[in-house]
Amino acid sequence: MLSRSAERLYWLARYLERTENIARLVNVHMNLLMDLPKGVEMGWQQLIMINASQEEFSQKYSLANERNITRFLLADYTFSGSLISSLSAARENIRTSRELLPDEAWEQVNEMYLFAKNNLETVVNRRQRVLFLKEIIRSCQRFTGLLSGYMSHNHPYRFIRLGRNIERADMTSRILDLASLLLSESRSEEVRQYEAILWMNILKALNALLMYRQQFHNKINGDDVLNFLLRDDNLPSSVGCCISVLSDCINKLPNNDDLPKILIELQAYVKGIDTIHTSQEQLRGILDELQTQLGDFHNKIADNWFLTT
Repeated sequence: MLSRSAERLYWLARYLERTENIARLVNVHMNLLMDLPKGVEMGWQQLIMINASQEEFSQKYSLANERNITRFLLADYTFSGSLISSLSAARENIRTSRELLPDEAWEQVNEMYLFAKNNLETVVNRRQRVLFLKEIIRSCQRFTGLLSGYMSHNHPYRFIRLGRNIERADMTSRILDLASLLLSESRSEEVRQYEAILWMNILKALNALLMYRQQFHNKINGDDVLNFLLRDDNLPSSVGCCISVLSDCINKLPNNDDLPKILIELQAYVKGIDTIHTSQEQLRGILDELQTQLGDFHNKIADNWFLTT
């Protein structure tokens, strides 16, 4: 397949995964704030931290409140990491790749984009925002199921899986990075009392709560959640499972050079993370390094298969 086609499919998957992640994060965060009592130091600015967009947000808004942050993350065309920007980029990538995908795939993404565009003003209202986000999440999941069920699992599909799983692994690492900060040793007594709720919402943000409960029958524990989301081989949103999918795709793609070896080393790095005997500060350093390695791996993919300008 052509290099430019592979790149478009890769970024189509990344942008749609990012769209779903943003929708899920905002939706879960609203529920979290309703579960926590007033006085617990948890606010909307945590979502800005996950996306590492504090500087860009502060250039546009003076107040980090719910209205400004949700508008920034969901409806700001000028912020490249917003939901509408990600969805718009996904639409453009699939528009120029329609010959490689089932007809229904273009229709699904186009309808989702038009729905989002026509309902952006509703995100300022909390009740309408919930309905908006649920529809976006359902649409993203329908698209993923459509490709899995109807698209040949050949090289184009593998580039889609590459994009989806590298984006998913990066988001999981960012959420855990924030969790390690919120649940540090210096956290207040109020936060300590509601620690289980915080971990539960982290699992919900990654759609992993039910799978966690099936595997761990005891109450929610921070170390168990970290290990589950980092190293579990069967949970689609865990970093370890994402790397396994990346490895499966890379091994079946031609001209993969040293990429399989890099993934073996990355998998070993994740498996070697010891969340029990690691301090909060050390864990943040480990997760930052993981994000750096994922970024480097993306660059290797681009250098290997995509056209450089």
